[in-house]
Amino acid sequence: MRTFIAIELPGNIKTSLKNIQDKLRQCGADVKWVEPRNIHLTLKFLGEIEENKLEKINQIIQETAKNKPKYLITLSGLGVFPDLKRPRIIWIGIKDQNNTTKHIAEEVEERLEKLNIPKEERNFLGHITIGRVKSGLNKDKLAEKLGTLNIDLAKDMGFIADKITLFKSTLGPKGPAYEALKEVTLNTT
Repeated sequence: MRTFIAIELPGNIKTSLKNIQDKLRQCGADVKWVEPRNIHLTLKFLGEIEENKLEKINQIIQETAKNKPKYLITLSGLGVFPDLKRPRIIWIGIKDQNNTTKHIAEEVEERLEKLNIPKEERNFLGHITIGRVKSGLNKDKLAEKLGTLNIDLAKDMGFIADKITLFKSTLGPKGPAYEALKEVTLNTT
């Protein structure tokens, strides 16, 4: 089964990100926008995992979460991977105190390696994907819109990360459908 580990976003943040998507749509670029209900902050994409590994993955998430307090994440900036000349992924950046998200992702990564789940080749860079560029159509207009779009990422564009979720992803003709398999609450003390 296809799986990933992520931090779920609250509804008000998903609504705000949909509004950003709507503003970017106006440039007419060929982009597959992430459905607002599916927007999340990925900690680790696992890919195809055998069902017999799920309990051990759940254990790893629990072990990681028990020592991590809930914390504030603020949205910070709008960008693309790899760059504006060849945009493929449109994202919103994140900030948090003490790089907590990065530390959680790295700890999960280290623990999963013991289950023979390969480590990412790239360093973790916390971001929220909101769109995937499908072709070069109107990419200059997209770059211009990205450069001029004034997104107020103020305090209302932050949220408390309080749990880590293991998701199942089922690909279908209308795009992926996500199902939470396990939610683990971060330490509340």
